[in-house]
Order: sequence, then C-alpha cells, then structure tokens
Amino acid sequence: MESKLYVGNLSYSTTEEGLRAAFAKAGTVVAVDIIKDRETGRMKGFAFVTMGSEAEAQAAIQALNEKMLDNRQIKVSVARPREEQPRGGFNRTRRF
Repeated sequence: MESKLYVGNLSYSTTEEGLRAAFAKAGTVVAVDIIKDRETGRMKGFAFVTMGSEAEAQAAIQALNEKMLDNRQIKVSVARPREEQPRGGFNRTRRF
C-alpha cells in the first residue's frame, strides 16, 4: 500500500526531479507534489512524496530525515491526513 511523506525545509531551488532522485534511493517513488503559492507560483518550501509501500516510506525517513538536500537540512515524516477547513466568504468566527 502506498504511503505519503511530508518533506519540509526544502530549498526554493529544489526540483521535482531532484526530490524524485533522492527518494528513489529508498524505493519506488509513485508521485512528487511540490506545494506552490497560488498567487506567485513560488515554491512554499515543502512537498509531499508518495512511496510505493509503507516499508519504502520508512526507509526514506531513515535515510533522508535531517539530511542535507540542496544545502538545506530537510525534515521527512509520515504525512498527516488533511484537516477539513470551513469554506465561506467572510470570517464566520467573527464576534461582535
């Protein structure tokens, strides 16, 4: 079963190909999703990497967490499920 990893503290010069190559050493990389700002298109400094199995994800964490990539010490951990956020126009929690 596939396992998604959070990769933080990335350099703004890190590319999808660079991440894929680094994580491929630990196993099969299914997907790389670099998170970018909607307005500027600039990378936000983190990404998600989906590995082929849970064992490969654990191997990637062991091999890459707190290691240097593009002159930055990256953080690698199991990605947490996305939390639902309320949608709407104005700030609905505003109190008068």
